[in-house]
Amino acid sequence: MRTYRELFRTPEFTPFFAAASVQTAAQTATGLALGTLVYARTGSPLLSALAMFGPSLAQVAGALTLLSAADRLPPRAALTALALLSAGAAGVQAVPGLPLWAAFAVLLVMGVAASPGGGVRYGLLNEIVPREGFLLGRSVLNMAGGAMQICGFAVGGALVAVFSARGTLLIGAALYVVAAAVTRLGLTARPARATGRPSVRETWRTNASLWSSTPRRYVFLALWVPNGLVVGCESLYVAYAPGHAGLLFAGGALGMLAGDTLVGRFVAVRWRARLGAPLRLLLAAPYLLFALRPGLPLALAVVVVASAGFAASLLLQERLLALTPPELSGQALGLSSSGMLAMQGVGAAVAGGIAQLTSPATGMAAVAGLSVAVTLALAPGLRTPVDADGGRLLGADGSPRASRTPRTAHPAPEETT
Repeated sequence: MRTYRELFRTPEFTPFFAAASVQTAAQTATGLALGTLVYARTGSPLLSALAMFGPSLAQVAGALTLLSAADRLPPRAALTALALLSAGAAGVQAVPGLPLWAAFAVLLVMGVAASPGGGVRYGLLNEIVPREGFLLGRSVLNMAGGAMQICGFAVGGALVAVFSARGTLLIGAALYVVAAAVTRLGLTARPARATGRPSVRETWRTNASLWSSTPRRYVFLALWVPNGLVVGCESLYVAYAPGHAGLLFAGGALGMLAGDTLVGRFVAVRWRARLGAPLRLLLAAPYLLFALRPGLPLALAVVVVASAGFAASLLLQERLLALTPPELSGQALGLSSSGMLAMQGVGAAVAGGIAQLTSPATGMAAVAGLSVAVTLALAPGLRTPVDADGGRLLGADGSPRASRTPRTAHPAPEETT
C-alpha cells in the first residue's frame, strides 16, 4: 500500500480518520484555551506550560495500571467513551470560578483515564489497514493532526479573543462529542485483540515483557525522551510570545505536516533507516537558536524547520511494530504513546522551571540541548535494524538478510538483559 487512494479505499479508514481529526482539533483548541486562561490568572510560565502539557505526566500512572486495557477492550466502545469523557472534562474546565487546584485535578484524572487511548487507537489502525500500510496510515493521521493543529491553534486563538478562553473550552467539548458520534456510528464493533480482563497485574506483566527486549528498549527511549524534551520548548510559546503563541503553534504543526507527508508517502523503504538519526537531530537542534532570543519571524522559521523532525516517530513506530508480536501491538503502541506523553509533561515541567528562574528563551534552548544529547547517546543502539524475531539483521530495503549458514537460518533468540 503506497498511495492515499488505496488507503482511503480501505473499509472504515475514512470514519477512523475523521474521528481522530476532530478529536485533535478539540484537544488543540481546549489546550490553547486552558493555557491562556491559566497564564492570565497566574502570570506563571511554569503553570501555563503544565496546564497545556501537564496532564501528560499522569500518563505514567495510567501506563503502569491501565495499559492492559489497550488490547482487552472493544476498540469502538473504548474510543467513544474516552471522547465523551474528554468532553465532560472540557465542560468542567469552563466553569467560572473553578479553583486552580480543581482545574489541575481534572487534568490529572483525564491524563490517567486517557492513557490506554493511544494503544486502542493505533492498535485499531493496525487492524483496519494491512500491516505494510501502517506507516502510510500513521503518517496520514499525523498529517491530519498537523492540519488540525494549524487550524486549531489559528482558529483557537481567534476563538479565545472572540468568545473568551471559557467559551473556547465549551466549543472544544462540543467537538469531542462529534468525535464520539463519528466513532460510534462509523466503525464496526470489534472484539478485543487479547483475552482476559484488564488489570494492573497484566499491565505490569506485559510492560515487563515489552521492556525486556534491548532493541525495543532503545526504540521506546528514542520515542519518549527527545520528543518529550522538544515539547518542553513548545510549552513555552505562550510565555515567549504571549500575543503570537497561536502562530508559533501553527508553524510547528505546519512543519510536522510537511515532515510526515515526505516520510510517509515519498521516502522509499531503503532510505528509512538512514533518515532516522538526522530527523531526530533536526527535531531539537534548531531550537538552540532561541538562546539568541530571535524575533518572531526567525522564531517561526526555526519552529517550522525543527517540527519536520517529528517524522522520526513514524520510522520508530514502524520499527516497534516489527519488533512486537501482533497480539501485543496495542499495548506496545500504548506504552509508546503514554511514555511519549509522560515525557512531554516532564519536558514541559523542566522547561517551565528553567524559564521561571531565567527566561523562556533560555528554557527552550536548554531543553533543546538536552534533547540533542539524548539523541546522540541513543544512536549506537538504533544503528543496526533487527526484525520482529529480535535476532535477524534487516537489509537496506527493510527485509531480512539471507543467513550465511544453516545454523543461522532460524531466528536468533531475542536479546534481553
